[in-house]
Amino acid sequence: MNLAARSIARRSIFFLLPSWVLLLIFFVGPILLTFYFSFTNLALTGAQAQHMQFTGFENFVKMFQDPNFRISLTKTIIFLFLSAIVGQQILGFLLAFLMKEKNTTFRRIIGIVVIAGWVTPEIVVAFCWVAFLSDSGTLNTILQSIGLESVTWLYTFPMISVCIANIWHGTAFSMLVFQAALDDVPKSLEEAAKIDGASRLQILSRIIIPIVKGSIVTNMILVTLQTLGVFTLIYAMTGGGPGTSTQTLPIFMYNQAFVNYQLGYGTAISLVLLLIGVVASLFYIRSMKVQM
Repeated sequence: MNLAARSIARRSIFFLLPSWVLLLIFFVGPILLTFYFSFTNLALTGAQAQHMQFTGFENFVKMFQDPNFRISLTKTIIFLFLSAIVGQQILGFLLAFLMKEKNTTFRRIIGIVVIAGWVTPEIVVAFCWVAFLSDSGTLNTILQSIGLESVTWLYTFPMISVCIANIWHGTAFSMLVFQAALDDVPKSLEEAAKIDGASRLQILSRIIIPIVKGSIVTNMILVTLQTLGVFTLIYAMTGGGPGTSTQTLPIFMYNQAFVNYQLGYGTAISLVLLLIGVVASLFYIRSMKVQM
């Protein structure tokens, strides 16, 4: 490396240094602290708050022996599968595919309607769906007007209710990702397939999906990580109830850390959430055979 190249490298490091410092302070630092606290008995009140002790794997042993943790883990997987994989991913792709090659005005109108749910704050989305699904809400009013009995949706079908709310809130992101991917599919390939007699379903399965599978995996990873972290929507709609019927891991973690004041136990649960996200992401990449 000549002298000029070394000088450029030093100056590059100098200009990047503030970014690295901020990254260490606000990203790497909290992650390391979270990892450390998960192996302690850190608490918000009492003697443990003043005299934190390293307890090894005690929090993790307690966690996997706790039936409420197993229930929360199951509810998290159900919520993830229904609202992210089946809901946002498939519905987002379907909307993007149906709008493919439609005129600009039509795409703009549908896009505004769908994106309206995405840009709405999560707490507002929760209140909107509570108003829609409550005992005297809009849906029951419609059912009564046509002679049907009202349903206590948030108590009878709580998991389905929060899944639908999350799908409505997050589908627009998937739609935008897939719209951009589908617009990049060469039209010449589709036209050649049509000339050869391929049906629309064959074009979709054998041409379009293989081309956009990188976007499918990327979107799946992002939607999965976002759904694993959903807290406000569920907490505002059901509080994790009735009972533990919608108590996902973020709700369980919050209750342990800030209701029961066991911060060490709560941070241990957060590591399990992180592990689920990593495992799911690796599974998507390997199953679709995509090089990231």
